[in-house]
Amino acid sequence: MTDDVTVRGRLLDAQTRCVHWGSVLDVVAIRLACCTPYYPCRTCHDEAADHPAVTWPPGSEDETAALCGVCHERLTIAEYLSCDNSCPRCGAGFNPGCRLHRGLYFG
Repeated sequence: MTDDVTVRGRLLDAQTRCVHWGSVLDVVAIRLACCTPYYPCRTCHDEAADHPAVTWPPGSEDETAALCGVCHERLTIAEYLSCDNSCPRCGAGFNPGCRLHRGLYFG
């Protein structure tokens, strides 16, 4: 990870896979509106944080809130939501099933 990025949760590896989601495509960590660290999944946030999760409100698309676990580049919400399941920086594949959980992070 870059020096200024913290990823918390029960991590399995340096590509941000966690004990909850560990497939080859589970390489995105998300920063919620309520805190600074990135988490591999909402369950990791709920287990590690000392506060309830707060989703990003509409209009926050320019916030840097996603992290590619492969290249460790940060993405804005707009970049992440429009990336078509791969990192726009390095091309690493992202889990397409994550679309089902976007409401847990983004309003």
